Amino acid sequence: MIHPDPTLVDWSRAQFALTALYHWIFVPLTLGLTFIVAIMETIYVKTGDEWWKKTTRFWMGLLAINFAIGLATGIIMEFEFGTNWSNYSWIVGDIFGAPLAIEGLMAFFMESTFFAVMFFGWDRVSKRFHLLSTWLVAIGSNLSALWILVANGWMQHPVGMEFNPDTARNEMVDFWALVFNPNAYSKFLHTISSGYVLASLFVIGVSSWYLLKKRDTLFARRSIIVAASFGLLVSLFNLTTGDDAARHIAQDQPMKLAAMEGLYDGKSGVPIVAFGVLNPSKRYDNNEKEFLFKIEIPDGLSLLGFHSFDAYVPGITQLIRGDKEHAIPSAREKMAKGRAAVAALKAYKEAKKRGDKEAMASALRAFRKNEAFLGYGYIKKEQELIPPVQTTFYAFHTMVSLGIWFMLLFILVLYAAMTNTLRKRRWLLWAGLLSLPLGYLAQEAGWITAEVGRQPWAIQDMLPVGMATSNLATSPVMLTFWLFATLFTALLIAEVAIMTKQIKIGPEGASHV
Repeated sequence: MIHPDPTLVDWSRAQFALTALYHWIFVPLTLGLTFIVAIMETIYVKTGDEWWKKTTRFWMGLLAINFAIGLATGIIMEFEFGTNWSNYSWIVGDIFGAPLAIEGLMAFFMESTFFAVMFFGWDRVSKRFHLLSTWLVAIGSNLSALWILVANGWMQHPVGMEFNPDTARNEMVDFWALVFNPNAYSKFLHTISSGYVLASLFVIGVSSWYLLKKRDTLFARRSIIVAASFGLLVSLFNLTTGDDAARHIAQDQPMKLAAMEGLYDGKSGVPIVAFGVLNPSKRYDNNEKEFLFKIEIPDGLSLLGFHSFDAYVPGITQLIRGDKEHAIPSAREKMAKGRAAVAALKAYKEAKKRGDKEAMASALRAFRKNEAFLGYGYIKKEQELIPPVQTTFYAFHTMVSLGIWFMLLFILVLYAAMTNTLRKRRWLLWAGLLSLPLGYLAQEAGWITAEVGRQPWAIQDMLPVGMATSNLATSPVMLTFWLFATLFTALLIAEVAIMTKQIKIGPEGASHV
């Protein structure tokens, strides 16, 4: 087995993580703001009120800025599959390529085409066709997310494929299994609903600034009513999709669930940690306490993961050492079977070169027997199977805590706006404004939970990240990491500067009362 330079692996991971984290600054706002803009324009077309047209055009302008800059980071991320992760691209190209091709040919094409009509067509097409274009942009942007998350969901829970030992590639055998992968649609629904929450926070935050400045008050109040109503509905939906996502993680990625909760010693009726401080000295092979401090909800994790108060939830220790009572094999057993699969695959290829069909058939039978553990054959130490627990735990709990706060904020803001008392409650306006950056923090925390929590796997149980990289020198990856970091930071600064300027200008023709 050839293991790549660990420094190259680390820098390749860092570069992709950098690109993904920056890209995810822009994407959620696009996913949600397109729908908020479509709702506002629908109100305009229904009522004929020019105020709603001006309101729609203002938020549409901010959407255009975000869309353009987000596009650049997304394109770079897709190219990185071929440059830094060529082994991964070879092994999964037959599967990964299909949803990404559909995303480009159908969803992105529709989104970009009608975006031009939406942004430039106000005085060139009819009201209804312009409204249709706006809704198609919203649908198209979310369809783009669907196909990308179908691909990502397959990495978390590979289905609908068969490994071809002759080409060392996973080949698709069931497209619909890929599309309706429970992990994929669960991830899609939770991701887009969280994007809707961020967009609602964005509109509320900007509008709160106007009210604090005592300008454009009618515009700001109307915008807040739409955003808070939309935000409250999608927060409730996000809560449901989060529950579904946790259940699939418990079934398909138990190590991720254990890391999310800092759970080392599993049992039946496991509580969920509402708040806690992890003990940095805790390891699966020592007797240190898991937490320095924690507040728990009894049986919560069992209920979250398996919808049963007394369900058994394995901890990191059981997942590494095994638990015969609950039919959980140890990491060493999986690694032994993985090495047997790797050896059988090597024997198959050698027999094929010799033209020995009987030896080929024997080796293939041995490979199929242990194929499910193939990825474990490339793991050197059982400790590698444990993701960064502290990073995963704190990211997950940050996401959940902020999600609860956002739901409460939407309720308070909506009530105040509907009773026309929002301007008197400056503390609530400040809360709305300051919650805007917290929305981005929650988005990044959710992405970190999903991706860091599944380490060391590029494809769950099939391909470790360390075996997925390209055969490159480390220096070019280091150089491009810093180049991308500079470029993405410049793009982010540009977006903030342009948006801030547009916000200070305000909605065209709005009354300053």
